[in-house]
Amino acid sequence: MLVLALIWGGSFLAFALVLREMGVFTTVAFRIFGGAVVLWIYILAKGMKLPTNPRIWAAFLVMGLLNNVIPFSLIAWGQLHIASGLTSILNASTAVLGVLVAAAIFADERLTMRKSIGVALGFAGVTVAIGLSALAQFDPTSLAQLAILGSSLSYALSAAWARIALKGLAPQVAAAGMTTAASLFIVPIAYLAEGAPTFNYSATAWGALLHLSVIATALAYLLYYRVLDMAGSGNLMLVTMLVAPVAIVLGALVLDEELPSRAYLGFAFLAAGLLVLDGRILKRAGPRA
Repeated sequence: MLVLALIWGGSFLAFALVLREMGVFTTVAFRIFGGAVVLWIYILAKGMKLPTNPRIWAAFLVMGLLNNVIPFSLIAWGQLHIASGLTSILNASTAVLGVLVAAAIFADERLTMRKSIGVALGFAGVTVAIGLSALAQFDPTSLAQLAILGSSLSYALSAAWARIALKGLAPQVAAAGMTTAASLFIVPIAYLAEGAPTFNYSATAWGALLHLSVIATALAYLLYYRVLDMAGSGNLMLVTMLVAPVAIVLGALVLDEELPSRAYLGFAFLAAGLLVLDGRILKRAGPRA
C-alpha cells in the first residue's frame, strides 16, 4: 500500500514536470498508450484469456473514457493552474464521491448514518481546501479546482460502471482493454488539438512520462489488484489518505510549492471522513465507549 501511495503521489509531480514541455492531451496520450502497451505485454506473457464478446469491448470504451481520458485530462489541465499538492488533496474526494454514486445506483450500497457522517466530513474538507471565496471569483485557479473535483466524479462513475459491465472479468484484462479503448479516444484528440509530438523533450520530461505510463498506470494497476487480493477493499481505500501527503512533500521538495493553511485543514477533514467511511476505528472504539 505504501509503494502504491508513493507511485500515485509521484504522478502529480510527474504531471507538473511534463506539462512544462508538452500539451495536456499529448501528455495524457503518452500516459494511456504507454500503459496499454505494457499491460498487453504482461497479459500475452501470462497467456491470459481475452474477451471476445462485443458487449465487453463496448464497455471498455465507456470505462476508458470515465477512468482514463476524462479524469487524466482534467487533472493535467488543473495542474496548469494549481499546485500538485492541492490537486492531490482534492483528488482524495474520489472515495467520498464513490460512496454517493454507489448509494444512488446500487440497492446494497445505501447511505447509513456512518456513511452520511463520513461524506459530510469529506465535503467539509473539500470546501475548506478550496475556500468558498475562491469559488466566487471563477478565475483559472477556481476552475482548475472544480476540474479536479470533476475528475474525482468521473473516477467514482467508472467504479460503478465497472461493477455493472465488467463483473467477472480478470482485472488485468479489464485494465488492458480499458487503456486500449481510451487510447482510441485520446490519441486522435491529442493530434487534432496539439499536433504530432516532437519527441524532442528533455530527460526530465521523458523520465516523468516513463513514470506516468509504465509505473503510475501499468504497474500501478497490477499492484492495485494485488493489494486488493491481499488487504481487501476496505484497507485499499485508505491508500487515498497516503497519496496526498506524498504529493505534498514531493511538490514542496522539488517544485518549492507552498500550500495555504486551509489546504492542510481541508485534508484533515477529508482524512477524517475517509476513516469514518472505513468504519473500523469506530467499531474498535464502540465497545470501549
